[in-house]
Amino acid sequence: MVSGSELRARIIDSLRSQGFSFDADGSLRPAPSDKDELRALHASARAAAIERARPGLQRHEERLLRYFAEGSEIEPTAIRPRLYEIQANSEEELLFRYARLHWSIPVSAGYGRRLRFLVFDESNGKVMGLFGLGDPVFALKPRDTWIGWTRADRRQRIKYMMDAFLVGAVPPYSMLLCGKFIAMLLVSEEVREAFSRKYGGSNSLISDQRFDGQLALVTTASALGRSSVYNRLTWDGRRLLTSVGYSSGSGDFHFSNGIYKDLLAYARTHLEPSAKNPQWGNGWRNRREVVRRSLRNLGLSPDLVYHGVRREIFVAPLASNTREFLRGESQHLHPFQLTMDTLFDRFRERWLLPRAERDERYRAFSRQSLRLWSPIP
Repeated sequence: MVSGSELRARIIDSLRSQGFSFDADGSLRPAPSDKDELRALHASARAAAIERARPGLQRHEERLLRYFAEGSEIEPTAIRPRLYEIQANSEEELLFRYARLHWSIPVSAGYGRRLRFLVFDESNGKVMGLFGLGDPVFALKPRDTWIGWTRADRRQRIKYMMDAFLVGAVPPYSMLLCGKFIAMLLVSEEVREAFSRKYGGSNSLISDQRFDGQLALVTTASALGRSSVYNRLTWDGRRLLTSVGYSSGSGDFHFSNGIYKDLLAYARTHLEPSAKNPQWGNGWRNRREVVRRSLRNLGLSPDLVYHGVRREIFVAPLASNTREFLRGESQHLHPFQLTMDTLFDRFRERWLLPRAERDERYRAFSRQSLRLWSPIP
């Protein structure tokens, strides 16, 4: 294991090589707002994620690529979506893991409870997009202000919420604005029912209370600053996803290029974990705790977690009384009951067919452009 002084020097060199600079007090200067520059900041962490995935996925790449459509294989008027909930250790799980590596920023695998989905086009058997839901962070000011709940409400009712850590279409469907359709599925009846099937009747690890399986709200965040995908998604004049503000610009993606592994090893050797509840075990509660405490012990500012890349926060209610329910003012949800087929019909007429008519660049797409590694001989 590297020494503390070596690790400190590596952290500084790593941040500078990613394009970050430092203020006089040792904190990071605000990140740029240009999307190309933001992608460049994420490039190192994304490359590291692809390299970490190589041992498990490279030998499958040739087969997995065949799930992606050639542009010539898509007929926009014939597209028929099918939602597939991913099961562990399946072919679809491999495909999900492979597809998420093509995002322009490194994508989390989600935390705690998880639901993962692929969306296929039944007209040709190819994958259109994917999304994943995981446990939300406990405190998120824009979200919490929108709900208007107390800390006690949040502690009791955050279990009725999930966060979409990954949402989007894959090429060439992304060229037909199908990312908007994937985002619309966050409020679908199929997702609400899948959540209820998986988690209804279970006991909370911390509170040991039985859960009724109602899903009231899904949150998500833009990948790079202000979103052009989630905006203007409406149903009967109501926004399906509502922007509630921006994140504080903190996290650990800039330590995901191999540095986090060293920080974790350092923390396990030199620091005591501080889990507050014995049912969480004796380890570290989250990555943020590992990074902040290790940085401080290394003589660096723990505020290096504030990278300045602010993401737009969206809330997607699944019921007409979502906020009242989360505040404890209503005991039963009144779901919107929007099915995938109903949502697709709206998307098809509003975005898909008009886009296909005016822009045919999708037809030239080759799935070989998605290849991440050289073929194994």
